[in-house]
Amino acid sequence: MNKFFRLRQLWLLTMAHFHELSREPGVIFWGIVFPVLMSLGLGLAFTKKADVLRKVAVISNTGMTTGDSSAIFRFLDGRCEEHQPENKDDYRWKIEINDEKIGKSTYLFYELPWDDAIVMLKRGTVNLILNSNNGETEYHFDPVNSDAELTYLKLSSIIGSGVIHLAESSDEIKPLTVKGTRYIDFLVPGLITLGIMMSTMWGISYGIIEKRSKKLLRRLVATPMKKSHFLIALITVRVAMNFIEALVVLIFAIIVFNLTVQGSISAMILLFLAGNIAFSGIAVFVSSHTSNTEVGNGLINAVVMPMMVLSGIFFSYHNFPDWSIPVIRNLPLTMLTDGMRSIFNEGAGWPQVSMPILILTAIGVILFGAGLKIFKWH
Repeated sequence: MNKFFRLRQLWLLTMAHFHELSREPGVIFWGIVFPVLMSLGLGLAFTKKADVLRKVAVISNTGMTTGDSSAIFRFLDGRCEEHQPENKDDYRWKIEINDEKIGKSTYLFYELPWDDAIVMLKRGTVNLILNSNNGETEYHFDPVNSDAELTYLKLSSIIGSGVIHLAESSDEIKPLTVKGTRYIDFLVPGLITLGIMMSTMWGISYGIIEKRSKKLLRRLVATPMKKSHFLIALITVRVAMNFIEALVVLIFAIIVFNLTVQGSISAMILLFLAGNIAFSGIAVFVSSHTSNTEVGNGLINAVVMPMMVLSGIFFSYHNFPDWSIPVIRNLPLTMLTDGMRSIFNEGAGWPQVSMPILILTAIGVILFGAGLKIFKWH
């Protein structure tokens, strides 16, 4: 009876929680049907955001300098403000175009090799790639991305001379067909990671707080059940549900949108488990002490809302001010989402996601241990 793990007790608790969860119709709808509907709606018709800032990659071909005679570099040298980049994620040129009807549009140009430009396009940092090919200006972008099309239309009207005019016939549009550059490729990994956070935070945290407020946990004190077993059973059921939800969304995206996973499947599964561990630990810690559902709602929202907005689920977090990017990158949901997207769209494997896996697992284990320490039944 003093063993830390009592397997039969843990199994019975897990099955009891699973049956309790499966009897709720709302769990099936909000956990499985709703994410599918969301991915379908946003994948088919995504409303573009306001035209405030556009980021464009310029291919730095071998042997080409900023004094090159191509229209692109004549435009960059002649009309743009040059900025000395401090790192590869920093822009090289900047121009602001004012229009009385549509307001000010700011363009940041990054000088990059082709491979790096494609990676930034997949991450949503840029939505258009410019290249000079034998004096001709090539525009590379996703043909179904309205943001990229708008950027092309505006730039093609000004590149080539110092005045606004229609793009010359020598300019060539190169619609991108590279896997991983569509908005749906960007969206689906974010929906999967968002589902992990929302499911664990509300399913575990609010479930514990509600049981405590209704005095249901008080009745368990008299039993020989360990609180660690109770919490592990809750987490096990929630992870199993998250796996089913993620699998349904993934299969749906593969069938309907021809989505592909370009990286390591085993790394993706372990990253998925690490994300569940991280947010399960956060959920246990948040719900370990309070018995007031109103306070619990506030605590859960304090964790969920900032990450849902900042972590780049529906749009790239690179649109936020530069000073905030290092902070946003270190949020658990951002690490999980960036890792998932790198596996889905960039062909990432174990070397690229091993650090996020370790950090997320450590966060979950540490916060679970802290929550278990201060956990109270009533």
